[in-house]
Amino acid sequence: MMNQILFAGVIGLFLTLIGTPLLIKLLAKKGYGQYIRDDGPREHHSKRGTPTMGGIAFILATIVAYFAAKLITGNELTLSGLLVLGLMAGMGLVGFLDDYIKIVKRRSLGLRAKAKMAGQLIVGVAFAVLSLQFADIRGNTPASTRISFVEDFGWSIGPVLFVVWALFMILAMSNGVNLTDGLDGLATGASVMVFGAYTFIGIWQFQESCANAETLTNPGACFEVRDPLDLAVVAAALMGSCFGFLWWNTSPAKIFMGDTGSLALGGALAGLAICSRTELLLALLGGLFVLITMSVVIQVGSFKLTGKRVFRMAPLQHHFELKGWSEVLVVVRFWIIQGMCVIVGLGVFYAGWAANK
Repeated sequence: MMNQILFAGVIGLFLTLIGTPLLIKLLAKKGYGQYIRDDGPREHHSKRGTPTMGGIAFILATIVAYFAAKLITGNELTLSGLLVLGLMAGMGLVGFLDDYIKIVKRRSLGLRAKAKMAGQLIVGVAFAVLSLQFADIRGNTPASTRISFVEDFGWSIGPVLFVVWALFMILAMSNGVNLTDGLDGLATGASVMVFGAYTFIGIWQFQESCANAETLTNPGACFEVRDPLDLAVVAAALMGSCFGFLWWNTSPAKIFMGDTGSLALGGALAGLAICSRTELLLALLGGLFVLITMSVVIQVGSFKLTGKRVFRMAPLQHHFELKGWSEVLVVVRFWIIQGMCVIVGLGVFYAGWAANK
């Protein structure tokens, strides 16, 4: 059963390694290039015209890798896996429409704010509502109405508040990845690490699942997650696809993921956290996204309240660029920070399981 994880990761990696350059040629031929802010670091002006909407590559690669892994191994599809993939694709579609209007229609702001928010809300609500349906024989649905950290807390917030909470997570992570995607390879590399963490978490939850309670040495420390192994397959497919895309997205980037990619990745991260019952843990595992989002919140809040800026420029990565750090230096150091966040997050996850043991 475990070999489907390996197949999903390898196929995703292979597809984006060979598929992304084909997409680059297609986008370049169409003239679909990136718009660059005039008030940003001067070094970024040379990136104007670089093909964008590259998220198409790893979205398609992830979906194909998942289904191919199932076909090769003969394992069944699960609703948890399909819902996370659906959330990723739905958010990616909203991002694609935004990118398309920006680049093809030459409207610099892309989708109007209300239209973009409406698209995200429709996709998010559909995911949240469907994730509370389709209970398995143990009564577990893909998501739970209980808030979770390393597992569910003991109290339920009810279906209505759950939908609101799920929407908040989806929008927060999508915007977090979107804000992080300002330097070559930064968001892609950080996402690879978090998807790697969720591959591990899914495998661990499967091995310690309450469905296998009779074979566990301590059934009291088991996980009530509907489809943990399949969530690991999805995470592995995403990790492999993003790794392959990173080959072309790292400095100097031949292609950018655009809102197509950043909204899709944020949706996938939120979906994995919700379905694996590790919602609050995502703030640790995706610590870099949280840090960069908070830098924007602090900058805007400070300017509105005091008229002064805390950073030279927000998001945070551009502050360090304006301080003289090279783009590659910022990216590598931020990757190190993200790596530490993943290590701490996995340590907390294991400690939570060990404490119950």
